[in-house]
Amino acid sequence: MPRAFLIILDGVGVGGADDAVQYGDLGSDTLGNLAKKMGGLTLPNLQLLGLGNTSEIDGVSPIVDPVACYGRLIERSAGKDSVTGHWEICGVHTEIPFPTYETAFPKEVVDLVERIGGKPVIGNEVASGTEIIARLGDEHCRTGHMILYTSADSVLQLAAHEGVVPVEELYRVCHDVHEHLPREHRVARIIARPFEGPSGAYTRTVRRKDYAVEPTGDTILDHLQENGFPVQSIGKVDTLFAGRGFTATRKTKNNADGILAILESIRDFENGLIFANLIDFDQQWGHRNDCEGFTQGLEELDSAIPSWLAAASDKDLFIVTADHGNDPTTPSTDHSREHVPLLAWMGSGKNGVDLGIRNSFSDIAATIAEHFQVEWNGHGQSFYRQLPA
Repeated sequence: MPRAFLIILDGVGVGGADDAVQYGDLGSDTLGNLAKKMGGLTLPNLQLLGLGNTSEIDGVSPIVDPVACYGRLIERSAGKDSVTGHWEICGVHTEIPFPTYETAFPKEVVDLVERIGGKPVIGNEVASGTEIIARLGDEHCRTGHMILYTSADSVLQLAAHEGVVPVEELYRVCHDVHEHLPREHRVARIIARPFEGPSGAYTRTVRRKDYAVEPTGDTILDHLQENGFPVQSIGKVDTLFAGRGFTATRKTKNNADGILAILESIRDFENGLIFANLIDFDQQWGHRNDCEGFTQGLEELDSAIPSWLAAASDKDLFIVTADHGNDPTTPSTDHSREHVPLLAWMGSGKNGVDLGIRNSFSDIAATIAEHFQVEWNGHGQSFYRQLPA
């Protein structure tokens, strides 16, 4: 029975987007700039797969016979957020970008949040989550007023201390705001950001919850489910599709937990698609400009590759890619408009071929459809027949 494993390295771009200047990201190159900053990366197993063949990465040279087929993907949708990237990977293009806010939310959005929450909010600015919680956490704990903020991406975030606002109440407010936002302010995601700890040492908890808009068209996930194939998410993936298209979900605490969940799925999953997201590259390291943490995370991933290969069968399809960039070496702490790497192989891998620069993230959707032999009339061109069987 066919199986496929789609693994998203959240925020791990490889630069080169022709329209990067339109997004303020000229020169962003997550892996390339990180490698230069760190004096080279040491990733022997990802190098064996062909990561160094996708882009110029100091310390990760191209090799003649990589295990995986390799290439780069161009994003065609408008935007550079996780929802847009994941939707395009699954075959849905976003023609009109989700709304973003350069300085703050307008009064009608603030009024809605306050009416649903029953109290005023504080903040209402573009900010780093960890920074604004550290700065406004004491005021929040004193008043009970939730912290409202956004970023360069299409998100509305509400933060609250778990000892001040119960998590379920924070979830309720975020859910109801998501349900009642007027169309012109319908952001890609509303994120509940609970935190804990004493003054001066506030930390965000693992009980984050995302409320995303539903995809505007049919995805490959919908098609697989309609044809009787199980689709299981690992990590935050299901939240980016408002839960649509999944038959099971498995939440993870961090990359290490996600890497283990992927291995266990390779060993135990009978048939269908495993769709996993390793979020720490973006959430923990990219957004915080943490080059050391980002490097350690890549090394942790690299060490897991042999166990994935050993557990796979010859008929399994693996695709490793990303949804956008998040260059930790630039002054920005937000996503960057970049090409993303593409590594694809069957089972334990054969000698890979160059898949080139692909014209859409949706080539992945078309490829997965061909692997499962389900009809696909959406965006993307399959590269399935280029993979050595």
